[in-house]
Amino acid sequence: MRMYRPRNGGRRPHGSVHPGRPGAVGGEWMDHDSSRVTQSRPSTRAHGFSGNREYGVRAMRLCFLVEEQYRRDGMPVEVIRRLTDWGHRVDVVRPGTSLIPVSESIRAGSHDAWVLKTVSGGPGLTLLEAAAAVGLTTVNDARAIRGVRDKALAAAIGRSRGLPVPLTYAAADWRTLTEVPAECFPLVVKPADGSSGRDVHLVATPERLAEQAALSEQDGPAAHRGGGMLIAQPYVANDGTDLKVYSVAGDLYATQRRSPLHPDRSLPERRVELPREVAAIAARVGEVYGLDLYGLDVLLGPDGPVVVDVNDFPSFRQVPEAADRVASAVLRLARGRAAAPAVPALPAPRLAPQIPVTAGEDR
Repeated sequence: MRMYRPRNGGRRPHGSVHPGRPGAVGGEWMDHDSSRVTQSRPSTRAHGFSGNREYGVRAMRLCFLVEEQYRRDGMPVEVIRRLTDWGHRVDVVRPGTSLIPVSESIRAGSHDAWVLKTVSGGPGLTLLEAAAAVGLTTVNDARAIRGVRDKALAAAIGRSRGLPVPLTYAAADWRTLTEVPAECFPLVVKPADGSSGRDVHLVATPERLAEQAALSEQDGPAAHRGGGMLIAQPYVANDGTDLKVYSVAGDLYATQRRSPLHPDRSLPERRVELPREVAAIAARVGEVYGLDLYGLDVLLGPDGPVVVDVNDFPSFRQVPEAADRVASAVLRLARGRAAAPAVPALPAPRLAPQIPVTAGEDR
């Protein structure tokens, strides 16, 4: 755990405020799995997120489950820094590298909420589910996360609930995928537990798929990353760009970026206006999967928008003041102010203030 260590050996200087309460003079936070110390500092930024210091609201204790590869990533490192700057206590657990006393760390009343930022298939989700099992609040809802981290499961849930999700096939290996009907080609093949656009393949013809299957057999049954399920979906014709939509507890933002299937395309990531049709789909995604902090990849195909991926707690790149917004959302969700996940209906989606976009202009 990341534990608070006050300055002056635990003695508070005259006039100081107890660590962990709004207005605290600051201290040091130490990862329980590392001797490296990060200094917390009172924030000097002027922004519209002062609600986190509202009068009468007690400081909260939160636990972040953070995978090693996100140790220095802006999301969640900056979010954790904002929360500590605002006077809240944040413990950090690194599930991939730490011995965790589960019976002591995960118990009712230990934290106001547990927050997960780990790789798909990592051990963090089990700990989050354990926290939920003993009655702790989790962000996102622990019951919802497996439904999007397993892309085969996500496709089944989405199509059954009316989301525009491509027809999806699942198989344990490349050889079995050669049974996909020829009319479905070109195919997009990727690991069911993949993330960040890794190991995504565009397969033009059944013959190319057979070649890939032969290569995978030479490398052994676990040739694809992790050795888990593969999914295959018909390619959605598009201009080589992905529309990434982020939801911060109901507030929606959109960015445009190059598709991983078109690496030769030069397209810097930038904020764009969010079409209302896509905004409605994005809000519906949160309802269907029961998520509060999430992102979705949308392709604008010839037959309309298509959702090709959904992620819990994404990077929120290009979202203005992302760390402040996400930190504020975590506090609201921990306090129980957000609507419960998987409700029958959602209010109309709230679009963030839109920005004028000029063709070719980078933002």
